[in-house]
Amino acid sequence: MNGQAILENVRRYRGIASLYRQTAAFRPGQSWSLLEQARDWEARALSELETYFAARAAA
Repeated sequence: MNGQAILENVRRYRGIASLYRQTAAFRPGQSWSLLEQARDWEARALSELETYFAARAAA
C-alpha cells in the first residue's frame, strides 16, 4: 500500500472516531460504548501511522 493510501486511511479512521465521540456527547446512556468504539478507531489510525513510518524508514 502506498503512503497516500495509508494517510487517507488515517484521516478516515480519525474522522470515524470523531463521529463516535460527538455521538457520545449526545447519548449519555451509550457514551461508554461509543467512546470505546472511538478508541478502537484511533488505535486503527495509530496502527496505520506506524505502518507508514516503518515503510518510510525501510526505504
